[in-house]
Amino acid sequence: MTEIENDLRRTAPSLGSPPDFSDAASAAGLLDVAYATLDSPLGRLLLATTPRGLIRVAYLDHAAEDAVLEHLADQVSPRILAAPRRLDEPRRELDEYFAGHRRRFDVAVDWRLTRGFGRRVLEATARIPYGATATYKQVAGEAGNPLAFRAAGNALGANPVPIVVPCHRILHSGGGLGGYTGGLERKRRLLAVEGSRAVEGYSGFKQP
Repeated sequence: MTEIENDLRRTAPSLGSPPDFSDAASAAGLLDVAYATLDSPLGRLLLATTPRGLIRVAYLDHAAEDAVLEHLADQVSPRILAAPRRLDEPRRELDEYFAGHRRRFDVAVDWRLTRGFGRRVLEATARIPYGATATYKQVAGEAGNPLAFRAAGNALGANPVPIVVPCHRILHSGGGLGGYTGGLERKRRLLAVEGSRAVEGYSGFKQP
């Protein structure tokens, strides 16, 4: 339970079942980060959003829910609350994507957990179209330094918004899968959702 949930519960001790505090917290200016979970074909996900946009997508078998929330509290704001309705749009878009009915995400992304070269790598990655792939060297070049492909790999490994920012579309120059924060089996499945011919190389970036 987050700090804000504890505070709100103390103001409503007579309530029997756990109430939905999100509207009250938002009206009081107490809600900076809303989160919810989603059961997806790739396992359980935690999604978090701010007024700027989606800030976190986490595979919960690779990170504990409490650890994800603690990191958000430290890096963004301790005013975090489970507020599923505020995640309706990203959850709907992800459901449509997994069902094969969505080729691009329309939700805004809050980039504040990234910075510098790493942010430029992820912003370039976000421009790779559905079903296409690129290499670590190519995405490093798009971010301003084609020789920094290892640093690009580190940035992709730390991607706070996987799937929506499609780091699964980045491969080795020879066509190998490379790494993936959610594990290579998930990377294969995401590429399969998109019908990508990933092992045959890369097909490049969408122009801004």
